[in-house]
Amino acid sequence: MRRRAAALTASVLVLTLPAALPAAAEPPPRAAGPADVGLIVTTAVSGLAQPWDVQPLGSGHRLIVSERDNRRLVVSDGLTSTTVRFPRGAIWAAGETGLMSVVRDVRFARNNRIYTCHGHRSGTTRDVRVVAWRLDLARKRMVRIKNLVTGIPATTGRHGGCRLLIARSGALLVGTGDAAQSRNPQRLTSLGGKVLRLNRYTGRPWPSNPWIKAKSRTKRLVLTYGHRNVQGLAQRKDGTVWSVEHGSYRDDEVNRLRKGGNYGWAPGPGYDESVPMTDHRLPGRQISARWRSGTPTLATSGAAWVRGERWGALNGTLAVAALKGERVVFMRFDRRGKLRWTYAPPALRGFGRLRSVTVDLNGDLLVTTANGSDDRVLRVSTAAD
Repeated sequence: MRRRAAALTASVLVLTLPAALPAAAEPPPRAAGPADVGLIVTTAVSGLAQPWDVQPLGSGHRLIVSERDNRRLVVSDGLTSTTVRFPRGAIWAAGETGLMSVVRDVRFARNNRIYTCHGHRSGTTRDVRVVAWRLDLARKRMVRIKNLVTGIPATTGRHGGCRLLIARSGALLVGTGDAAQSRNPQRLTSLGGKVLRLNRYTGRPWPSNPWIKAKSRTKRLVLTYGHRNVQGLAQRKDGTVWSVEHGSYRDDEVNRLRKGGNYGWAPGPGYDESVPMTDHRLPGRQISARWRSGTPTLATSGAAWVRGERWGALNGTLAVAALKGERVVFMRFDRRGKLRWTYAPPALRGFGRLRSVTVDLNGDLLVTTANGSDDRVLRVSTAAD
């Protein structure tokens, strides 16, 4: 039974040395860890049900939150909330699929443009798609601008995770799940089990994609492949892009993405989840994870790079939310991308399942809970603020 989020609305903790993750997870390398960093956790938005993603909308601490199963957006400044509806029938929700990732355009103040990744059904046909919308807050509605990507595979809703990221280059990155179909991750003519890269206005493949001259539009969209179920995407200060994905019964992964890279998930024939998450027995080269959970998994999900001197030793770490693990894991990687240590602060325990981590405009972290009811957006700041 899932544990409900704690009634606690604020907590302060001083971190000392990094506590090792439980035996279920891969132990971190030995290194000096966070010291004397006070974390303050408060509730930014309450009264939610299965919020999947949260993004800052602009000034005044306004946030936009997607609810997976309710297929709606919630815009809140912490005091008042507005429900924004999509056109009837626009979003299909089942299992792990529904209204998932949402990002605002970097020019949102001028164009009111929002991007979503969500399930869609037309008759008996189901897929996951990326759509550009105009947010009309006055009428509390979303107006469709353009379908950017359609045909991301969907079956029952399993492994339909879909994460969006606007990179500094302006490209829109899309992390997808394999829809629990074994051929998708390694097949470059499938959008499943991939990270895609495209123009956020036209939907066209990004000009420097590895297979940009291929005849298949699907293949031209692919940046990386061989993924199981991408849940998080985050760009580091050095420009590198990192992904987080769910493992099978073992090895959730954090990967540093390389153009054209194969990350080694190939569960065929059938859907054999006993194979390694990164299967080096496959032809060619497979890229190993930078962090993996070991056995069993934590169900790692959304992630964001922490920035700002006020975060002390946590500055420059990757903050990764965990659903089954019910924690946020801060991961320190060196300049070469080698893992140095991990730390899961007690201040972020007791809220149940945690799905997404986003950086607010002021540098705070925003974390969504995923307990099914009485969910919320947590705001994580520091005592140095």
